Amino acid sequence: MTMDGTPTGEAHMADRERDGLILDVTPGHEAFERDFLETLGHPVLVCHGPRPHECPLIEEGSCEMLDAAHGVVFQLDLDREYHREILDRYTRVLPEDVPVRVVVAPDQVERHTGLLDRVQVWTHEPTAGELDGFAAQVEAADANQAAAEDD
Repeated sequence: MTMDGTPTGEAHMADRERDGLILDVTPGHEAFERDFLETLGHPVLVCHGPRPHECPLIEEGSCEMLDAAHGVVFQLDLDREYHREILDRYTRVLPEDVPVRVVVAPDQVERHTGLLDRVQVWTHEPTAGELDGFAAQVEAADANQAAAEDD
């Protein structure tokens, strides 16, 4: 995806055919989310975040993993400016129908309210029920997109 939100070519189209692909952006605690979402039939790509400032979306203007995502679970620390920049860019380039859930500490909600107003927020590690609900949102968005393409 380019910085203006334009999908990047054939790779984007091939990836969009993988229904329900979810991008889990986490510093390294993805096992529960990945395993659970995959049992629901959603393939999961994992991004462990920039090391230290190497997010391709920020540095190069596109990210193949984000291009492929039908939903995003974002768990990087929003108290870090670069992580806020990444989330801000996600919210600007992803289509509005792509569900984005952000996991933050309760005290971060007030500090980052403007940024978090554009996404759904969990103030704790997501439960199986919450991940199931998120997966249902991804499926609904995919169904809506497929219906729009058929029109």
